[in-house]
Amino acid sequence: MAFMALAIPILPGKTPEWRAFMEEVNGPRQAEFAESRRRVGVHERTFLQQTPMGDLVIVTLEGDDPARSFGQLMTATDDFGTWFGERAMAVHGELPASPAGPPSTLVVDSDPA
Repeated sequence: MAFMALAIPILPGKTPEWRAFMEEVNGPRQAEFAESRRRVGVHERTFLQQTPMGDLVIVTLEGDDPARSFGQLMTATDDFGTWFGERAMAVHGELPASPAGPPSTLVVDSDPA
């Protein structure tokens, strides 16, 4: 399995809206969220990182090809994918269909096996 991490800034003042979005993802839309990730072959974990420079979302994707899966998620046109993309753009701004720049570099792994 391959692993990928992304840091995505939240637009200034949009953290409360992002939290409401995540409440929907973790609540009434959780089954749709899980199915969308299963369909593209990825396990996603999302973290909120608050910093003096602004809030970030740290997303980790684990699967056979997480970069490909990310692209599929960002271009999904089903009802859930469209809803998710619209909500994500509202709190993050324009999102790329693939990770911007070079991939994150893994520098430490407590279980290198």
